[in-house]
Amino acid sequence: MTLNQWSEDVLILELQNEPDFSEDTDALLSKLKNSDILAPDVIIDLQQVTTLNSSNLGALIECKKMLDKKDRRMIICNINDGIWSTMLATGLDQVFTFIEDTTTALTSLIVGE
Repeated sequence: MTLNQWSEDVLILELQNEPDFSEDTDALLSKLKNSDILAPDVIIDLQQVTTLNSSNLGALIECKKMLDKKDRRMIICNINDGIWSTMLATGLDQVFTFIEDTTTALTSLIVGE
């Protein structure tokens, strides 16, 4: 798993295709559940992911719900056209926040947009 603690308030998770995707999102969920301190904002980088299945989508939704409860943000970035089509077809384009790339996502979190 590539989970980078960019700052005290921001984690960047660079996901891969299965089976790593499920293992990495499970690790993130575990970290968030076991965190007694303020949870960080999370950037999910999907640059290396070429397909998503229903379990992957469910894991992303669970991460989003957990972060929402902690009043933190989750941004998804670096998605390809196939994944964007999946998000549109499932209506998840209305659920998640998407930003073009990691640098822009970091800037968005820092300036608090």
